[in-house]
Amino acid sequence: MATLREGALWFDGRRFPAAIGAHGVVAHKEEGDSGTPSALMALRRVLYRADRIAPPRAAVAIEPIAPDDGWCDDPAHADYNRMIRLPHPGRHEALWRGDGLYDVIGVLGWNDDPVRRGRGSAIFLHVARADFRPTEGCIALAAADLLGVLAQGLGGIDTRG
Repeated sequence: MATLREGALWFDGRRFPAAIGAHGVVAHKEEGDSGTPSALMALRRVLYRADRIAPPRAAVAIEPIAPDDGWCDDPAHADYNRMIRLPHPGRHEALWRGDGLYDVIGVLGWNDDPVRRGRGSAIFLHVARADFRPTEGCIALAAADLLGVLAQGLGGIDTRG
C-alpha cells in the first residue's frame, strides 16, 4: 500500500513526486470539485495504450484501451463511474488521449462498490504533466515512476494523510 502525503506518493520506502487535485485532498468528494478523495483506494486494474507502451507489469489485471474507450462522469446517467464505449450519450471523458497522460492508468477503487451518484468518478493513477500541475482529482506520477510502482506490486493508495 502506498501513502499520499506532502505532495508525494510514498511506496516501499521511496518518495515519488505526485500531482493531485487542484483543491487538494478532500474529506467529502463530489463530482467536478477538483479534489482528491481522502480514502483508502485499492488498485482495481491497469489500462494502457498498447500502441505506445508495452504491457505494464502490475499486481492486478491489465487491459489495453482502444480509441473508442471512455469513462462516464455524468451523475444523471445509468453508466455513471463506469468504463464505456464511445460515442456515448452521457457526459464522459475519452481514455484515448493525444497528450500521453492516459498511456497507463491505474483504476483506483473510488465510489465503485456501490456507485453513488454525484460522489465523484474516475479516480485514476495516471501519468503527470511535465510541470506536475494539479489534476481534476486524480493522482499523477512521472511515467517512469508510475510504471515502476506498478511493477513493484502497488496494491492501492491511502490518501487519508
